[in-house]
Amino acid sequence: MRSTPTSALRSRSIALAAALGLVLAACGADAEPEPDTAADADVDADTDVEEAGDEGERTHIVATTSILGDIVGQLAGDDADVSVIMPPGADPHGFEPSAQDGATLREADLVVANGLMLEENLVSVLDAVEEEGGNVFQLADQLDPIDFDWDGPDDHGHGHDDGHGDEDEHGHDDDDGHGHDDEDEHGHDDDGDGHGHDDGDDHGHDDQDDHGHSHAEDPHIWFDPIRMADGIELIAAEIAAVDTTLDEDEWMARADAYVEELMEVHEEMEARFATIPDANRQLVTNHDALGYLAVRYDFEVLGTVIPGSSTQADADPRGFSELIATVEEADVPAVFAENTDSTVLAEQLASEVIGRGDLDIEVVRIYTDALGEEGSGAETYLGLLETTSELITDALG
Repeated sequence: MRSTPTSALRSRSIALAAALGLVLAACGADAEPEPDTAADADVDADTDVEEAGDEGERTHIVATTSILGDIVGQLAGDDADVSVIMPPGADPHGFEPSAQDGATLREADLVVANGLMLEENLVSVLDAVEEEGGNVFQLADQLDPIDFDWDGPDDHGHGHDDGHGDEDEHGHDDDDGHGHDDEDEHGHDDDGDGHGHDDGDDHGHDDQDDHGHSHAEDPHIWFDPIRMADGIELIAAEIAAVDTTLDEDEWMARADAYVEELMEVHEEMEARFATIPDANRQLVTNHDALGYLAVRYDFEVLGTVIPGSSTQADADPRGFSELIATVEEADVPAVFAENTDSTVLAEQLASEVIGRGDLDIEVVRIYTDALGEEGSGAETYLGLLETTSELITDALG
């Protein structure tokens, strides 16, 4: 019997429905893993959060100057996040912090600062961070700073002969491997704070005014490797106190290894400076940044173009004229300018001296308050010491 058109249509509809059912079944089979895929996505998201959390647990240390930043970085390696406020070549005396710098300081687990008014424009920010409960460690206060004895434009003959030139008078005795007399196994004289600091207040500062800042003490502490050997260990102890990933012994072992490198540089500097004749062991600089170097290695700071330990002071006309006469009389072969400041005044001094007589004097740019640029040889703290000592020796030897 032949089917009617209606019957044929019904048969085709049934066949189409059956085919569609098979297609849907197949699609359903392909779609079944979707819940597992979503679950896998949740697991991946949880893993990302955990990894981000682990990253967030790393100790965040902020150093103010490029020199301190390198020291902290050498100690921390890949085990802490280190931020540095001032870039290489930046003058810490004149550096103006940004709002972002202030936020960075406030977010830190530990701030390592030089102190003694070196970071002049950061003082109020650092004070605010401390008042808000931040952890600020100011290093120079802890290392028996020498007095800065600038008394005005008439005083150009300051040689920093303040009693700190004798190693045993400030507690450093070259009888251990590091050139300092350790009071405990790390070279710290522990008087109650657990980090070897003789604290004068809650922050370990021997306060001389309301904020623990002293204008009478020289902040350029890093030019004495013996003092800085103690300083490196103090910094390591401060990091150990806030870090939760490594134990204190590991941090102190890193400090000891770094100090060994520093002592090797110190010995090289001693040998290098020993080649300079006694008559030439006189330093004339842009500002008074080499006081610790003079004390440690037996130089005299004959005078500075800018009066004082800060580059932000103005040259005094009468003092400048007197310095020219002093340089002429001492037959000084070189004036040392700095990588953080203009050489104009030093060049003017040299020009005046040359114009008034037959003395041949050169301007030599050295690295003092900040690290140098890439390729300078002063990209690290140890490199700064080596390069500056080489430049001084070449100019005076």
